[in-house]
Amino acid sequence: MTVSPASSSALPHSVSLFDRSTFFEKALAYGVRHNLLSQEKLDAIETDAPKGMVQIARYFGSEFLRPELEKAKDRIVNLVSLNLELESAGDLHRAALMLREHSFMSRSKAASDMLKALIVMPQNSHFGMNEHGGFSDKHIAQLAKWSLCSLADYRTELAKRQQVAGLIDAALWLADALGLDADDLEDAGPDAEAVIRTALLVLHSKQQGMPDWVKFQSLIAALRKPAKSTAAPAMKLSLPKNLPAEYKVVVEEVRQNLLADGVKILDNTIPVTKLFKQTPAFVGRYFWIEDSLAEIDHFDREASVAWNKVTQGHSDDGSLLTLFLSIAAGSAHKTLLTEKSASALVRKVRKSGWKPELANQFILEHAPVQHQSDYVQVWAHFVEDAQVTLISDRDYKLHDALALLRRDCNVSE
Repeated sequence: MTVSPASSSALPHSVSLFDRSTFFEKALAYGVRHNLLSQEKLDAIETDAPKGMVQIARYFGSEFLRPELEKAKDRIVNLVSLNLELESAGDLHRAALMLREHSFMSRSKAASDMLKALIVMPQNSHFGMNEHGGFSDKHIAQLAKWSLCSLADYRTELAKRQQVAGLIDAALWLADALGLDADDLEDAGPDAEAVIRTALLVLHSKQQGMPDWVKFQSLIAALRKPAKSTAAPAMKLSLPKNLPAEYKVVVEEVRQNLLADGVKILDNTIPVTKLFKQTPAFVGRYFWIEDSLAEIDHFDREASVAWNKVTQGHSDDGSLLTLFLSIAAGSAHKTLLTEKSASALVRKVRKSGWKPELANQFILEHAPVQHQSDYVQVWAHFVEDAQVTLISDRDYKLHDALALLRRDCNVSE
């Protein structure tokens, strides 16, 4: 690599010159033209550059192949250019002074370190989808690509990754405030924005701890209750007062997105489960701790309340079969029939038919989980035995049908 000042010829004022020189070459030419670089410094650059080229060629491939050496020349010049242009903010005078005060190789290394730091920055705001640790041999191929990038490409990528890093750091801070650490988030793998959105809702509601699904549902239900002074609920959220200054910009952006979601979040006509688990735009947009045991326990409690209400606390086969038959016939849910209501139920079955599958569905939706299979079996046996008798048109006085119900169901005298 021969170092020589770039030359230019005089051009008419009406013609502009597109200079394809690298920033290093421009800074070098400027330094020579303004007597900022001595011959001793130029000689040092001319000595260091070939050594650096060989080292780079060896690092990325082989120093014995001419194509690799040619690419190494492009890389080292580009690396030095990146460092000079970035650190000098494009000021050729400052860049020339940097060449005078620092060695050529140190500018190449500084740029390389800068790119290595970029490469190991997070690219994805989802926890569990980013690598951890510093630069290693597995990143060399990426460094090979980035060593030839422009400063504009570097700045664009840096801005993207800084945004992602900011989201992750803010999410970690908010999660920690709610008792959840980095390992928990890595295991769950949510998006950082989802963590921030939920954390803002939790803190706004003055609750403690990151919610599981059951608590998240309760949180949304509480938000949907209108205040006494308003006809409808409104989404009003502010940033946490103790939020560190470095996180305010990214959290504020997420807060604005959350406020935009407010119309649907506060809409009582949209079931919470449907909105957050079945609406594509909302799936994964908010975060809750996956706790299947808590969900099962909640389901059992809810089911028990509904089940006890409809069965009135009865668990004997007669009462349950009476209930299931009422459901299958499309009649009022009862666990006890009078002779008159039993006769009316049979006539309804013979006139309009019955749907045993409705009772099966009711069992699976409301019965305690540990008893569902037993109840389904009891009902299936009854249906098999009672089918012919209940719909028989020969038993026009209902003697056989009522005898069947007295035997298997709960019919009062």
